[in-house]
Amino acid sequence: MAGPYELLQGAVRWVRRRLGVRLRSALAAALAVAFAFAVAAAAFVYLARADLTGNVDAAARQRAAEVASAVAAGDQVALAQTLKPSPREQTLVQVLAPSGRVEAASAALAGTAPLSSLRPQPGEALREQRLLPFADEDPYRVIAEGVATATGTRTVLVAQSLRPVNESTEAVAAILTAGLPPMLLVVGAAVFLFVGRSLHPVEAIRRRVAGITARDLHARVPVPEAHDEVAALAETMNDMLDRLETAAASQRRFVADASHELRSPLATVQAGLDRLAIASLPGPTAELVGLLRLESERLGHLISDLLLLARIDERGPARRHDDVDLDDLAYTERVRIATRRPDLTVRAQLAPVRVHGDARDLGRALRNLVDNAARHAHSEVALRVAVRDGWGCVDVTDDGPGVPEEQRERIFGRFVRLDDSRSRVDGGSGLGLPITREIIAAHGGTVQVLPGPGMTVRIRLPLDDAPPG
Repeated sequence: MAGPYELLQGAVRWVRRRLGVRLRSALAAALAVAFAFAVAAAAFVYLARADLTGNVDAAARQRAAEVASAVAAGDQVALAQTLKPSPREQTLVQVLAPSGRVEAASAALAGTAPLSSLRPQPGEALREQRLLPFADEDPYRVIAEGVATATGTRTVLVAQSLRPVNESTEAVAAILTAGLPPMLLVVGAAVFLFVGRSLHPVEAIRRRVAGITARDLHARVPVPEAHDEVAALAETMNDMLDRLETAAASQRRFVADASHELRSPLATVQAGLDRLAIASLPGPTAELVGLLRLESERLGHLISDLLLLARIDERGPARRHDDVDLDDLAYTERVRIATRRPDLTVRAQLAPVRVHGDARDLGRALRNLVDNAARHAHSEVALRVAVRDGWGCVDVTDDGPGVPEEQRERIFGRFVRLDDSRSRVDGGSGLGLPITREIIAAHGGTVQVLPGPGMTVRIRLPLDDAPPG
C-alpha cells in the first residue's frame, strides 16, 4: 500500500496532467497575491495596533504629568480634577504615598490595592502592560512616575485601557479578511484570460528560437501582428540576432585582417625605434626612445593576446595533440624569467610529467602565469611540476600580496586587473589569465588560485593516453 508521500506525489502529477498552463498560472497568481496580501495585512494590523498603542501611552503619559504636577504643587483641587476621567475615557489614576499606601485614586479604584509594583525615582517614568484583577479581559497600559514632595517620593500610577485598541484592530482585520476572496477571484480570472491570449505567439517564438544555432544566425523569429509586449519581445530578439550575426561576421573579418592591419605598421615602428636606439642621441631623447620601445613591445604583446582570443572565440584553441613535457616547459620559463628579472630568486622543483596537447599553446599558458607572478612578486618566484591524483600539475607561486578570496575567480575575466594604479610598468593588460584558462580548458584541464601566503596558481592537466576532447 502506498504511503502518504507517494499519494501526495500521485495527486500532484494528476493535477499537473489535468491543469493547463493557464489554470496553473491563475492558481499560482492567486496564491502569490494571497500570500502577499496576508503579509501586508498582518504588517498593516501590526503597525496600526502599534500606532494606537502609542496613542494610548501618550495619553497616559499626559495624564500622569498632570497628576504629578498637581501632587508636586500640593494643589488638592487640581488633583481632584485630574482624578475625574471624562465619560469617553477609560483611565484609572492612583497616587501612592512614600510607604506605598494609596493616598488618592479615581472613583472606580476606591478601596483597591496599588495598580502596579513600579516605584520610579523622582522625575523617572516607568511603563508596563498588565491585566488588572477587577477589570475585564482587556489589558491596561500602566505609567508610573515618581514625584518629589516635602514628605518623600510619591508615585503617580495611570492605567489606560487597551479595549479601544483591540476593538479597532479586530474591525480592521475583519474587513481585510472579508475582502480577500473577491480579490483572489478577480486576480485569478484576469491571469487566466491574459495568459491564454499570450501563449500562442510565445510558443511560435519559442519554436523558432529553438532551431537557431551559432551557424544559423540569419534566422529570425516571427513577429505577432499585435503591437504588444510579445511583439516587442520578438522584435528585440530579432535585433539581438542581427547584432550577433554582425558581431560574428566582424570577428571573422578581424581574425583575417588584423595581422596585416596591426602587426605590419607595428613592426615598422619597432624597426625605426631599434635604429634610433643604436644612434648617438642626447640623454633625454635616448630615454624617450627607450620608453617608446617598451611601449611598442607592450603593444605587440597586447595585439598578440587579442588575436589569440579572437582565434579561440572563432575556432577554439589549436587541436594539435603532441607529447608535451611539462617539466621542459617549466624549465624554459625558469631560465627566461631568471634572465629577464635578475632581481628575483627563481626556484624550481621539476618532476617529469608528460601530457598530450599543443606545446606552443601550453607554453603560452605557462608563460602568462610566470609573467604574472614575476610582476607581483617581492623577491621570489617558484615553479613546481608534479603528478597529483592522476593529474599533471604545475604550480606557479610568488611572494607578492596575493589575491583576496572573493577576487580569485574574477581575475580570470577578460581585461580584469586588480592593480589600483594601473601603471604601465607594473600592471598587465588583463588578458594573460583569461588566455591561460581558455587554453587549459581546451586541453581538458583546470586553472585555480590556491589559498596561502602570496599567490599560487595551479594548472591541472589529464595524464591519460587519449587526446583531450
